Amino acid sequence: MTALDARSARRHYLALIALRWLPTGLFIPVGVLLMLSRGLSLTEIGLVYSAQGFVVLALELPTGGLSDALGRRPTLILATLVGIVSLATLVVAHSLALFIAAMVLQGIYRALDSGPLEAWYVDATLAADPDARIESGLGAGSSVLAVAIAAGALLSGALVALAPVPAIETLALPLVVALGLYVVNLVAIVALMHETASPRGARAIASSVRAVPSVIRDGLGLLRSSRVLLALVMVEGLWGFAMVTFEQLFPIRLSDVVGSTKTAAAMLGPVSSAAWFAAAAGAAVIATISARIGVARSAALLRILQGATIVAMGVLSGPVGVITAFLACYAIHGASNPMHTTLLHRQVDSAHRTTVLSMNSMVGQPAGAIGAIVLLALADGTSLPMAMIVGGIVCAVAAPLYLPALRAERANLGDLDRRATSA
Repeated sequence: MTALDARSARRHYLALIALRWLPTGLFIPVGVLLMLSRGLSLTEIGLVYSAQGFVVLALELPTGGLSDALGRRPTLILATLVGIVSLATLVVAHSLALFIAAMVLQGIYRALDSGPLEAWYVDATLAADPDARIESGLGAGSSVLAVAIAAGALLSGALVALAPVPAIETLALPLVVALGLYVVNLVAIVALMHETASPRGARAIASSVRAVPSVIRDGLGLLRSSRVLLALVMVEGLWGFAMVTFEQLFPIRLSDVVGSTKTAAAMLGPVSSAAWFAAAAGAAVIATISARIGVARSAALLRILQGATIVAMGVLSGPVGVITAFLACYAIHGASNPMHTTLLHRQVDSAHRTTVLSMNSMVGQPAGAIGAIVLLALADGTSLPMAMIVGGIVCAVAAPLYLPALRAERANLGDLDRRATSA
């Protein structure tokens, strides 16, 4: 295949990101409500979602090695094929076993899909122009991702509200459309991902997989040697646990306060879309705030504020209050991500950067899976507001874990001041 220039690589990258995340936007507003409408209890829904998290935990590092050995394009094609099967299974699932099977496949898809497209873009861009500013393209990719999810959520809400295909179950229709978009995405990957490097064969793949235990050992060694890193990864665990409240519990909460699953599903489209735009706004604003008060202090305050918005989603009684709290939660969530990752990047050098980011993600995934089990079971056994209150408290409890990073930040600023004075 002909190598791309840097500008073409960026265009293809952004187009593929949009096609990748648009179906996700369609699924997010209706996923939990579809399971409820097909007879699953809240506890069972928690088990379904936890399956994805545990699978991603098990496969994230091995699939990273597979991408390096097999090639970015073949890995992404394989991932999309698995994603198509996963979504098709969700469309027809009416039992706990089938829903779990669909989410296991979704976990495999997420693990395979995590990284190859971004790595392909960086490789293709630097091959065309070694001095290219890849951060510009990666930043644009984040913006396109948020807009694609927002657009998908809007489309999902419109499909539920209008029900244009009476022959298809209303809550399943967005998934059927998403399935078609997965196929379009597969065709686009084949057409747009030009990869000149040839796969390195089965022996290289096996070698990459065998290297996984040593990668994990290296990561654990880094955590043992750095109190700051260990505390940051613990934050990710508590944060991942609490995310269940606004990712899985909120649709159920909205359904409760409006009194109708179908009405809630129609509202979730524009509400989810607005939430992603709020997250983008939060990410844009936090840079100015953190420049004044520091990254670590900003990150800690955001954990407390996000915990408060989660509690508000649980205790407020009307749809206006619950939706307002949800939007505020997402704005804070969008602001939190760059603060947390900046603190992680400050603690590692280039040689260990990917390992630490993988370890951070590997803690967040099972924490979210455990959160899905615990909080949905708690909602089943007590009440939905109680589960959200507990999740909000867990989120806020993570704030003190930023103290080691705050001390390191102050020490670094002190060193800079001393150097400036001596100069």
